[in-house]
Amino acid sequence: MRILCGMAAFLAASHSVVVVVVVAAAEAPQQRQHMAWPSAEPASANQKLPSYRHPKYRPDRKRANAVKQAFRISWDGYYKHAFPHDSLRPVSNSFEDDRNGWGASAVDAFSTALIMGEHKIIDQILRYIPDINFNHTDSEVSLFETTIRYLGGLLSAYDLLTGPLKPHFDYSTHQTSLILHQAVRLADNLKVAFDTPTGIPDNDLFFSPPRKKGSTSNGLATAGTLVLEWTRLSDLTGDPQYARLAQKAEKYLLHPKNPAMGEPFPGLLGSSLNLDTGLFEDGAGGWGGGTDSFYEYLIKMYLYDPSRFSVYRDRWVLAADSSIRYLTSHPTTRPDLTFLAMWRNRTLHYFSEHLACFSGGNFILGGLTLDSPAYLGLGLDLVAGCRATYTGTLTGIGPEIFQWQDDTAPLNASNNSPPPTHQKLMYSRAGFWVTNGGYQLRPEVIESYYYAYRATGHQKYQEWVWEAFLAVNATCRVGSGYSSLMDVNLPEGGGWTDFQESFWFAEVMKYAYLVFAEEAPWQVKAGLENRFVFNTEAHPIRVAGGREKYGGWRG
Repeated sequence: MRILCGMAAFLAASHSVVVVVVVAAAEAPQQRQHMAWPSAEPASANQKLPSYRHPKYRPDRKRANAVKQAFRISWDGYYKHAFPHDSLRPVSNSFEDDRNGWGASAVDAFSTALIMGEHKIIDQILRYIPDINFNHTDSEVSLFETTIRYLGGLLSAYDLLTGPLKPHFDYSTHQTSLILHQAVRLADNLKVAFDTPTGIPDNDLFFSPPRKKGSTSNGLATAGTLVLEWTRLSDLTGDPQYARLAQKAEKYLLHPKNPAMGEPFPGLLGSSLNLDTGLFEDGAGGWGGGTDSFYEYLIKMYLYDPSRFSVYRDRWVLAADSSIRYLTSHPTTRPDLTFLAMWRNRTLHYFSEHLACFSGGNFILGGLTLDSPAYLGLGLDLVAGCRATYTGTLTGIGPEIFQWQDDTAPLNASNNSPPPTHQKLMYSRAGFWVTNGGYQLRPEVIESYYYAYRATGHQKYQEWVWEAFLAVNATCRVGSGYSSLMDVNLPEGGGWTDFQESFWFAEVMKYAYLVFAEEAPWQVKAGLENRFVFNTEAHPIRVAGGREKYGGWRG
C-alpha cells in the first residue's frame, strides 16, 4: 500500500485549509441514509458459527501452475538481467535500484517462492540473504517501504522455514537463523527513525551511518504500518525494544490528540502528523494511498494477538462503522456498485484508487475475525465494485484512479462533478470514469478476490482472479518479464513503462496462486483458526502463540 498520484495530491492540498477543518468538525456530519449496514460486535466464544464459516474450496492445479509459470518467467528475467539489484526493466533487459540496492525483488519473492515450493529459486534467494549489506546504501531510505518489503519479507521467510515448511526443506538451523539475523541488523539501522520528541518516526533516513533526514511530519500509513513487523521481530528475538518503538508511535494514531482536526469522522483520521507535537496537521483521508494500510493493520494486529491488541480491534470497528455510515457511495449510472468516498474534513470526494480496492478484502477479514455478516457483506460489495473497474476498461485491467458521481449528493456540486464529455459514454455504461489510466502491477483487486473466495468458497471469485490474471498476462507480459502500463483504457495498455515492481512477486503472484492452491497453514481461514496474517506486502507472518512462546511449530 503506497501513496501515489491522485491521493498524494489530494492529501497535499488539505494542508491549506486548517481553519476550515476546525469549523467543519463542529458541524453535524452528513449521514448516508441510503445504507443500512448494522454495526457489529465480536462474537462470544460459545456462539454458534454461521454457515459462511465452512466454505468448500476447489483447488485448480492447472491454473495454479499457470500462475507459477508467470512467477518463473518474472524471476528468470530478473535473475538474468537485474539480480542482485532491486528491480527488472524487462523491455530494455536492465535494472533499477529503486529500493536502496539491496535486492528488493529477491526479498519480496522469497515468501512466494516458499509457498509455491520453487526450490531452485528458494536456494538462490537463501544464498543471497546473508550477503546483503544493510549497513550501506547510497540512496534515501524509506522506513515504511523498507519495513513492509525487506523486514516483512525476512520475517515471513523465517516464520515459514522454522514453522510449517521446516519438514520440507533440508536447511540447517544456521542457514535459517541468518535470515533473522539480517532482520535484526536491518531494524537496528532503521530504529534511529523513532528518535523524535514524540516517538513518531521520521520516514526518511540515510545510512552509513544511520541518521534521520530531518522531516517535520509523517503520514498516517507510513507511521501506522510498522507495528506488525516490529512487534513480530520482538516476539521472535525476545528483545522488546522493537515492539515498544512501533507501538509508542501508534498511540498517537489510536488516540488522536486533536480529534477536532485529525478525526473528522469517528475512527477516520487525517493524513499527516507533526513529529514534535504528535498533532494531526490536516483532516483529509480515505482508504487509499497514504492512509490505507493504517486501517488494514488495525484488524490484522488483533488477529495477530487478540490478548494484546484489543484496542486496535476497537479502533478498526469505529473506522469500519463510520465508513459504512458516511463513506459508502453509489454511482448515478450504476447504483448497483458500491465504492468508498475520500474525505477532506467532512466533505466527501467521489474518487478512488486501485490502491483502495484492498478495502473489500479488509472488510471481509474483519467480518470473519469479528463474526460480523455486516462487515463481510459490505466487503463483498466493495469487491464487486472494484471488479467493475476491471471489466469496464479496454484491457480488462483497473485504472490507478477513477471517479464517479454520487447518487445522493447534489449533482454538479463542486465535490460531485460530472464526467468530462469524452468519458460520458463510459460512465453511463461502467459507472466510473478514468482520471489516471496507469497500471503499476498492483495487487489490491486480486487480493480482495482472494479474501472473498476464502470467505465464501464461491467459484465466481476464482473466475474473477483468472480473468484478471489473463488480462494482465496478455497486456503486461513483455521482453524478459512483466511491465507496468501507461493507460489501461488504450489498446495494448498504451505502452509499457519498462518496470517490473518488486511487489509483483510478493503480492500479485502470491494472491493469484493461493486462490487455486491446495489448503495450507498460511491460507486465510473462514473460521477462527488463522495461523498466519499477511502484512501489507502479502508476506505471511505467523500469529503470536507460535514458536516464540511454545518452543516449536504447532501444526
